[in-house]
Amino acid sequence: MKKKYVSQSTRGRCEKDALRWQRQFIRRRDLHRKIKNAAGDILQSDNFRSTKKHVQHGDMTVNAHCLNVATYSLMLRDKLHIRCSEEELIRGALLHDYFLYDWHSKEHVSIKNLHGFYHPGIALKNASEEYELTPREKDIIKKHMWPLTVVPPACREAWIVTVADKWCSLMETFRIHKGHGAKRDDRENQAVS
Repeated sequence: MKKKYVSQSTRGRCEKDALRWQRQFIRRRDLHRKIKNAAGDILQSDNFRSTKKHVQHGDMTVNAHCLNVATYSLMLRDKLHIRCSEEELIRGALLHDYFLYDWHSKEHVSIKNLHGFYHPGIALKNASEEYELTPREKDIIKKHMWPLTVVPPACREAWIVTVADKWCSLMETFRIHKGHGAKRDDRENQAVS
């Protein structure tokens, strides 16, 4: 039996890749722990969990999208060394799309084309009814769709979430970030039933 020869450079490259993957895994795990610690009440709420039934972009659920935005908001803050309130950043990011309906469904066809303009206000109303929001969290939720919301964000946290939301939306729309959301046919069948 012949032994395969693996060059030192190939072995070194494999080890570097393994270390890079390990660092990325640890980083993601730490970010998810921060999110859980700052917003465990939101993550466990029935309304937030119900967002797993609604598709946001492509096949990404609203729930997964909000978690992605929270994660990328933390990553952006860390990468750019922006000082801000971590807890308010996370909570605002998780609640920024707290509109609690499937905007693709037939029953919401009247607002489908204007969803981008209206949903921040609806999300803020829903979140305010369920949680005690700080002024920064309100600003994040209300203005995350800037420039559609006309008035720009007033705090660093809102700017970070606005940028992270645009990035995640783009990646999800072009299916670079893939979700496990309901297929379009399933949602249409649910709307009819």
